Amino acid sequence: MIKKKVLDPNRVRRIERGFSFIPHRFLTDGFLSALDQKELLLYFFLVLVSDRQGLSYYSYDAICSLLQLTVDDYIRARDALIEKDLIASDGTLFQVLDLPAKPPAPIRREGSPHQHEVRRLIRQALEGDANGR
Repeated sequence: MIKKKVLDPNRVRRIERGFSFIPHRFLTDGFLSALDQKELLLYFFLVLVSDRQGLSYYSYDAICSLLQLTVDDYIRARDALIEKDLIASDGTLFQVLDLPAKPPAPIRREGSPHQHEVRRLIRQALEGDANGR
């Protein structure tokens, strides 16, 4: 077992006015891997700004400005979080919900365009070697 030691005893984190927290099972049960970057960004933001009941009133324009999201990206992320049963919204109020029993299916992450280009070049080189070039 790893022994933990506080590195800076003068800076130990404590919860004061806010209540924000994310249950450890968000990671261990697979919720983290089921969200894309914009969904994670919006989810973490809503957790950060919510009260003890998970409620917050941030408007979409404030959220888009603070998170540097386009309105389309915000809408996609919001709708995905609602569909994945992680948040509820009535258009003006958000509620971060208690985690459901099971996480949504993990998303299939596509590589970056650079990764696709590297794969294509490797395949091309291997095909060239297989053809005696």
